[in-house]
Amino acid sequence: MIEDLTIAAEALTEATTEAGDKLSIGEAAGTAAFGYAVVFAGLVILMIVLYCTGAYFKSKEAKEKAAVEAEKKTAPAVQAPAVPAAEPKLAPGSAGHVKLFDVPDKEAAMIMAIVADKMQKPLNELHFISIKEVK
Repeated sequence: MIEDLTIAAEALTEATTEAGDKLSIGEAAGTAAFGYAVVFAGLVILMIVLYCTGAYFKSKEAKEKAAVEAEKKTAPAVQAPAVPAAEPKLAPGSAGHVKLFDVPDKEAAMIMAIVADKMQKPLNELHFISIKEVK
């Protein structure tokens, strides 16, 4: 029985190789050319889609820009309110003014240094609003 199965398997193998999947050089070249054509066609379609998408967004942006410019031209001229006096420029890393209530400057500086040390943060990253002596 095993001999019959091996003979059948050998016959099947010989039949498939004779009828075979062998391609001639011309058929292989045609198959390769078709494959390349499909890939390049896909790339061309992708390029067209990306170009159209970009053109759409550019035109949308141009329309918005034109609408804003038209709105500026048609808007009545409004006088700008008087600008209040500008705050003095602070030194780099400064956090502004600190309100001191019954505390001398020297003690306030010491308190700020102690707080910065305990928090393990640089002093210029902390913002002190006010320092008040508790009585």
